[in-house]
This record gives sequence, C-alpha cells and structure tokens, in this order.
Amino acid sequence: MLSWDEEASAPAARPPVPMGATEAAAPAEAIAKRVHADDKRIINGKTDVNQLVPFKYKWAWDKYLAGCANHWMPQEVNMQRDIELWKNPNGLTDDERRLVKRNLGFFVTADSLAANNIVLGTYRHITAPECRQYLLRQAFEEAIHTHAYQYIVESLGLDEAEIFNAYNEVKSIRDKDEFLIPFINTLTDPAFTTGTTENDQKLLKSLIVFACLMEGLFFYVGFTQILALGRQNKMMGAAEQYQYILRDESMHCNFGIDLINTIKMENPLLWTPAFREEIKALFLEAVDLEYAYAEDTMPRGVLGLNATMFKGYLRFIANRRAQQIGLETLFAQEENPFPWMSEMIDLKKERNFFETRVTEYQTGGALNWE
Repeated sequence: MLSWDEEASAPAARPPVPMGATEAAAPAEAIAKRVHADDKRIINGKTDVNQLVPFKYKWAWDKYLAGCANHWMPQEVNMQRDIELWKNPNGLTDDERRLVKRNLGFFVTADSLAANNIVLGTYRHITAPECRQYLLRQAFEEAIHTHAYQYIVESLGLDEAEIFNAYNEVKSIRDKDEFLIPFINTLTDPAFTTGTTENDQKLLKSLIVFACLMEGLFFYVGFTQILALGRQNKMMGAAEQYQYILRDESMHCNFGIDLINTIKMENPLLWTPAFREEIKALFLEAVDLEYAYAEDTMPRGVLGLNATMFKGYLRFIANRRAQQIGLETLFAQEENPFPWMSEMIDLKKERNFFETRVTEYQTGGALNWE
C-alpha cells in the first residue's frame, strides 16, 4: 500500500493532453492486422478469428441472433400430466411406452454426440468468427436438449441407467451411433488439420453427415412419434419440449447446410464426382438405418403410425436434404405422409401445437423456424 511518506516517490501523473492534440497514431504494422471482410474464409482462413466484425457471413450472425431469441429451458414445461399418465397402468399401451423409452434412449446421448462434435471438432476448424459465434450458441442448445431429455426421464421415474445406456444395449440405436462416431473421431483427432484437399473433404463430409443426416434425418422418426402422442393429448409436456427441440434442430440443420454450401462455393475443387458419390452412399445408408429404427420402435401399428409409413417419409426428407446441398434426388418422387410435421417446422405460431403455453418465449424478436 502506498504510504504518505512514499507519495513523493510515486510516479508522476501523466500530464494532460493539450487541447486539439491526439494520441499518437497506431503503427502501420498494427493497422495492417485489421480484418477486411473479403479476406475471410469459412475454412483455412488467415484472418484473425478474434475479430468478429466486419461481417462477411451475415446469415450466420442472423441465425445466432434468432437462436438467442428462441431461448427456452426444460423446467419451464409442466410435466405433471405426463407423470400421472405414465404412472396410470391404463394410461398408455405397452407399444406407446416402448416408443417413448426407445425415443429417449436414442436422444439422451445423441445431443451429447452432437455437442462433442461441435466443441471438440468442428469449432476449431472453422475460421469465420460469425460462424463460430453460431456454433457456440448451437453447442449450448445441444446442452439444453440433453437437459430436456434428462428432465423427462427424471420426471417419469424411468431407470436412468437403462435409458442412458441404450446406445450400447439397443441395436437400432447403436447402429445409428456407430454410423456417426467415425465422423466425430475424424474432427476431434488432435492431429487432424485442414489445408489439403483430402482433409478438407473429410471436414466437408463430416459437416454433411451431421447437418443433413443426423440433425436432418436421424431425429425425424423420434420427433414424429412424440409429437403424434401430443396430437392425441398424451405426454403433452414431453411433446412440448420436443417441439422446441425440433425448432432448434431445424435451425441447426439450415445453418449447417448454409455452411456446407459456402464451403463448396469457396472451395469448388472439393465437390468432385467421386466425392458426390460417397455422399450419396452415406445418404442411402442413413435412410436404411433410420428405417430400421422405425421398425424397432414400432413393431406393430401405434398412434395411427407404422414403420412402412416412415419409409416414404425418410425418402422424402433425404431427397430434400440432397437438393439443399446440390445433389440430385436419390429416390423417385415421394410425398410427405405427415404434412402436419411440415406445419410444425415451417409455420410461425402464437401458441404451440398443443396449446399448453405460449411458444414465443423470447428475449426479443419474432419466432424464427428457419
């Protein structure tokens, strides 16, 4: 502590700057480090990733703002009716209970896989700070989704060890995860770096798998099943949370597709005929895996649904995702057997589908499903 005796030896105060004088100009070398928007790149960029602006990828920033405006938390949803229904021996059929448990068995770990892929992999390879900003928001939303599934499991009093370990015990769930894990391992490998055509294609392939096939396809059987329960006034608290998750995942999917298409535009040499054939094969495999999951979760008809109905639905979705990233359709023209799902995703609503609470829980702005 400075004592009164030491006052004389203290450093002299800086003299005031005379009127009209300015601080010394920054050295030219420091000024040269200012980022220009035209120099930014999604991958392999050389600009300072700590300088968010000037924006080049305004679409990424807009999606970040929309994600923040759509914020929600699981514990805001009242689960009392779900608890009473689940505990009632006659509340749900055995097939409906199987469907719920299989659903949670997949989703409780799926969003953790997605978060690991973002935080430990994708984020460090993306060199556009606007896109990194959205990825941070997305990672937080994946945590909220995992929280939501845990909240449902806890509320219903399910066997947590059984549900959370389902991805090791249930083949239809394990097969989907084993399809995804190699693409996670590629990006999370500390030795993996971009900058070569081979590795840039590996990154692009991983982004396509997670945006188009995991978030854009693997989630849709489960979403449809739980939202179908809600349409019949069953498990409405869980269905409400799934509706918010569907909204978030739709935005994740759309952000990923924009990211993929921008990388393609900036790096056209990556989009070779051979690479496109690899992607098509992955799409076909993913459709088969998700259909096998539909068969496992619905061995008999339930809720007016059956596995066969999902065959056309998954092909419909796969065609849409393929077109969104510039591939030709993979299947003959397919109709959407669940038009109400498109309504759930695409329309703005003042209240949620189940009329249980106001959907527009936001810090500001309009509800955005894109």
